[in-house]
Amino acid sequence: MAAAMQDEPQHKPVLFSEAVDALQITENGTYIDGTFGRGGHAAAILDRLGPDGRLIAIDKDPDAVAYAQDKFGHDGCFQIERGSFAMLGDLARQIGVAGKVDGVLLDLGVSSPQLDDAGRGFSFLRDGPLDMRMDPDAGVSAADWLARADARELAQVFWRYGEERHSRRVARAICAQRDECPITTTSQLAELVSATVPGKERKKHPATRVFQAIRIYVNRELEDLEEGLLHIVDVMRPGGRLVVISFHSLEDRIVKRFMRAEAKGTELPLDLPVTGGPTDCRLRLVGKPVFPGETEIQNNPRSRSAVMRIAERI
Repeated sequence: MAAAMQDEPQHKPVLFSEAVDALQITENGTYIDGTFGRGGHAAAILDRLGPDGRLIAIDKDPDAVAYAQDKFGHDGCFQIERGSFAMLGDLARQIGVAGKVDGVLLDLGVSSPQLDDAGRGFSFLRDGPLDMRMDPDAGVSAADWLARADARELAQVFWRYGEERHSRRVARAICAQRDECPITTTSQLAELVSATVPGKERKKHPATRVFQAIRIYVNRELEDLEEGLLHIVDVMRPGGRLVVISFHSLEDRIVKRFMRAEAKGTELPLDLPVTGGPTDCRLRLVGKPVFPGETEIQNNPRSRSAVMRIAERI
């Protein structure tokens, strides 16, 4: 297994250089990579750390954790924890870095290795079991959820997490299909959605939104993001950087609102006899949102929806 991992091609994350630079890494700093993936960011961070530096990585995926242990386990500056970055606050307290972290990086969504592995069931472009769990040992698979959810629940998930305009139509089609034959593979679901959704969008597969919605729902991605953000500011030291890369509007909306709220602080009522602005601002927004350039989009079409936001702990 280790040999196979060593032969695995290096995956370069979206906005790679921009994200690493935004962390403003110092040799003796402490950093958290909340979404290890295949360690592209982790490798770059470790390259910039000295012997007293520290990188704590987190990932739900047991394959990612095994890869991390194989590739970086020998490095005394590195440790990997299996789980969601929603546990970031508790983890920081347990290992004694709460309030001392110099940078937190979140590269949200599904990783390319997960998409490219047909056996994980994330992609409508590759036939495989309809699973979609980032942690295959937790929760219910996409196939199990599709088999038991009623049409109303299906439609709500497709609309809320995928912004699928034809959510009710797709939900009804799934219910009708599963009465005849269980939907257990990615190709079954992709073909069903393609046949159900009217009209075709240029450069977008008809099943894109439905697959996105199911993946987000099964993995509780938005809930984990909201929970993790609640604790991130307390984990960082003053001057520490928070860097978040999102890949769809639902994620980015949560990140944007969180950063703006923490940068704005609590507004006092206008009729109070108090001068000055809010004193409880905890973040400072750094620059404008960063998007991939044309060259990166051409080299990696998956990057086209990415946006990176940066904030600094006050």
